[in-house]
Amino acid sequence: MKTLALRKTTLASVCSLALIFSTATVADTSAPVRITIAAINDLHGNLHPSALTYQDNEGNTHHREAGGIATLGGMLNELRIQDPDLLVVGAGDLIGASPASSALWADEPVIEALRGLGLNLSSSGNHEFDNGKAELLRMINGGCDSNRREKACKFRDHYPGTGFPYLAANVLDSETNELLLPAYHIEERKGVKIAFVSAVPGDLKSHVSPKGIAGIKAISEVEGINRVIPEIKAHGVNAIVAVIHQGGTPPAFNATDCSTLSGQIVDVAKGLDPAVDLLITGHTHQAYQCSVGDLPVTQAGEYGHFITKLELDVTPGQHRATVVSSRNLLVDPQRYAVDPQLAKLADEVEARSREKTGQPVARIGAPSILRAVNADGESAMGNVVADAQLAASREQGADIAFVHTRGLRKDLFQHGDRPLTYGQLFTAQPFGNSLIITQLKGAQVLALLNEQWQGDEFHSLQVSKGVQFRWDPKRPIGNRIIAQSLTLNGKPIEMDKTYGVTANDFIAYGGNNFSTFLKGSRQVDTGIADVDALAHYLKTSEALGVAVSAAGEPRIVRVK
Repeated sequence: MKTLALRKTTLASVCSLALIFSTATVADTSAPVRITIAAINDLHGNLHPSALTYQDNEGNTHHREAGGIATLGGMLNELRIQDPDLLVVGAGDLIGASPASSALWADEPVIEALRGLGLNLSSSGNHEFDNGKAELLRMINGGCDSNRREKACKFRDHYPGTGFPYLAANVLDSETNELLLPAYHIEERKGVKIAFVSAVPGDLKSHVSPKGIAGIKAISEVEGINRVIPEIKAHGVNAIVAVIHQGGTPPAFNATDCSTLSGQIVDVAKGLDPAVDLLITGHTHQAYQCSVGDLPVTQAGEYGHFITKLELDVTPGQHRATVVSSRNLLVDPQRYAVDPQLAKLADEVEARSREKTGQPVARIGAPSILRAVNADGESAMGNVVADAQLAASREQGADIAFVHTRGLRKDLFQHGDRPLTYGQLFTAQPFGNSLIITQLKGAQVLALLNEQWQGDEFHSLQVSKGVQFRWDPKRPIGNRIIAQSLTLNGKPIEMDKTYGVTANDFIAYGGNNFSTFLKGSRQVDTGIADVDALAHYLKTSEALGVAVSAAGEPRIVRVK
């Protein structure tokens, strides 16, 4: 029976245990030993503290700074004092979609920081594949032969690789049908063997651009893990921990009562071999400490804001493990001493990046422009970015621009009268995607907008100024857009007319299952990066005396 229970140890019980151990003359080799695991996920190259906003159980909203590699290191140092055999694991997306201060150096300082944390292993995530399998293998194995030559080996003259294994039991090389990465890794602590087996999202192609997953394919998380369980057992392991870059949504922030946990991880948990003792997750950027049936399922939020501390009682000579406790620890820079070497690294990265990230771009006409999608499905920031992309590509034949809000990673905040910096814009759009113009018929534009609804998921698309439409949630998926309401500059979009539609290369090449883009008659790479389009648009607008504020007529209307 695998249970997830939080226990408080009193001072008296600690003293009693100390007395027992001090008077014991013969060790009981069959008694359980305590194994401690610290888990992080979805760091996304955030080496410095960042904003954390959450609601407590009473519904109060809190804002604070959390995270930072130096504080993470300091906390792990404290945990190692408590247990020198501490195991540190990652649940994927530790690199990729990173702030400018990391992305400018191909995330190599992030790997250096993870080595400094003493990371033992990590599951791969989808963002580890952002630059293709060859670049991921370079990140693991080291070297400077990169498709990002302007960034690789620029922070240090030599890049040595991760020094820890990246795992994925469900990613296969398309040509050989062999695993691209190891499926599992075994660590031995206190006389017991702990196996860690990992997987990426089974629907990897929905989260990575086609060029990023060229030459590889993913099978389901359950199939990938379950088929290697017999091999893992043959090593005589005493516990099996699944570390999967897939996740769920809890009923509340940092929930421990998760009877209503939702998302793909629920079916994954139910399908895993019963030999799996613990499931550490990622991908959904949530904080929770749950159970699915008897299987404990945890996640540590995002950006290094939390460490999940897990304690297992593992029995030598047997495959028998019980999860004693799970706790998400806030990475609070005000509470914990920093690791001096990691603090030095973080300062060096910031100082060397400031020349680029600190460049002022422009002021905006409001204190903030937010990513949040309203009840109609419209995002203020999405509108601004769509307008910027249309303005950047209009001379190359664009009539419309579409932006998927999942690609917008941070809100834009203006501090007083200071202009936004390039670093802020890059953090909001960290992928460096190129803008692609696709020639689509009006009927295909309509079909593309209908692709926002995929099963239980809503993949919000934002539209550039001049485009308006209405949609009805009561209509069936695939037909929710009211065709006659779809207009461009006040005129109905003609179903047989061809329009130039701009989008970043992720969705333009079919990412997030926007397959209609691939049916266009022609695709042209403008050579313009999305973040540069936004910077130019904000700068030009301010120069014209119309600083962008995202105010204006609604573009998307949901039928009540």
